Amino acid sequence: LVPLRYPFEPPKIRFLTPIYHPNIDSAGRICLDVLKLPPKGAWRPSLNISALLISIQLLMAEPNLDDPLMADISSEYKYNKQLFLRNAREWTERHASQ
Repeated sequence: LVPLRYPFEPPKIRFLTPIYHPNIDSAGRICLDVLKLPPKGAWRPSLNISALLISIQLLMAEPNLDDPLMADISSEYKYNKQLFLRNAREWTERHASQ
């Protein structure tokens, strides 16, 4: 959702499909600093939708384990990556496959 005050406010972005990821919660909210206004966030009007999508893509590939929304998934990623990958694959098959 792009707010009326965009680009002075960041778009509201969330995943509709459940995803097994340390930085995405069960409601699809994404823990990413560029999606929040300062002082807690890093949004600035010079960012655009393309930059946000690239940031989300990078987060998907390289989770931020220092600031997880899902501590249990983060711990699993850190200490038992094989189990994490198996669980992520199962979620993908269950929620994102036809």
